[in-house]
Amino acid sequence: MKLFKHRSCFIIMPMAVSGCFISCSAQEPFGTNLLKPEKEIVLPAVKGRIDHMDINLKARIVYVAALGNNSLEAVSLTDGKIIHSIHGLDEPQGVGYIPQRQEIIVANGGSGDCYFYNANSFEKVGTLHLSSDADDIRYDSAGKRIYVGYGEGGIAVIDADTHKQIGDVKLPAHPESFQIDKKLNLLFVNLPDAHMVASVDLTRMQIINKWVRNAPTANFPMALDETHHRVMIGYRRPARLVVLDGKTGKEISINSMVGDADDLYYDSQTTEICVSGGDGYINLFRKSATNTYDQIANISTRSGARTSLFVPQLKIFVLAARAVSGKPASLLIYRTDQ
Repeated sequence: MKLFKHRSCFIIMPMAVSGCFISCSAQEPFGTNLLKPEKEIVLPAVKGRIDHMDINLKARIVYVAALGNNSLEAVSLTDGKIIHSIHGLDEPQGVGYIPQRQEIIVANGGSGDCYFYNANSFEKVGTLHLSSDADDIRYDSAGKRIYVGYGEGGIAVIDADTHKQIGDVKLPAHPESFQIDKKLNLLFVNLPDAHMVASVDLTRMQIINKWVRNAPTANFPMALDETHHRVMIGYRRPARLVVLDGKTGKEISINSMVGDADDLYYDSQTTEICVSGGDGYINLFRKSATNTYDQIANISTRSGARTSLFVPQLKIFVLAARAVSGKPASLLIYRTDQ
């Protein structure tokens, strides 16, 4: 492990003993009125695992990284069908839409290449090579910076206008989901192989805090309450939703949740957390009067459907369901009750 020459705070966070930790996947469905199925968009030619998604809000097009299919699918929410497919990718994992440039960026896990496409013509307009395993993507529209997790421990900072790498965050393990707190100028990142959540100073591009825990493990999805600086983390072993204070790393809340979670979202309007898991459920949690989080829904979906996209502007939740048991791959569209 590379040594970092910077200030670090190491905190071992004990497992909370309060609360009921019965697996959410063993629960009966409830709260189904909070997310109502609206429509299903079939992706007939898509095979294998589906990874992350992003949206072109103006055109109402969802971009789907079809990892197992080595393709990017552009899906019209208006027309309810695929309008374009880009084939020949190498394990596409992350995808982002850059509205100012009307471009799509796709991160390829196999080659490490990040491809840029014109969102109107789907013509490739740029390539940036990272060492390996290009993964999750975040876009800062104010700074016009794209952040891409990659390799055995790094987040590349890319200028959206030039497609050039302008910075690099060194990490002790491969990054999974990460989120940017613009008010604190911090980036929070899940490092499951290091049993760690790290906070990164975006001015210095260095880790300033490491919050380590040995249980639960496998922290993949993450969301952020930027108003209250709370970091919401989904662990897979065992399946737990853990909420941390983003300034101190202190544990605020811990709940059992759906297994095999890969995406997690926070809605600042409703103070609700939404988690999608491959065990075949969506869980909703709501902030309580005591500032903890209570589970308010367990919604049955489809086995293996673990990646999703929450679009608060359209009041929809998009769940990617891969092809299983004779059913074709689909985007399952749910409408929120707000």
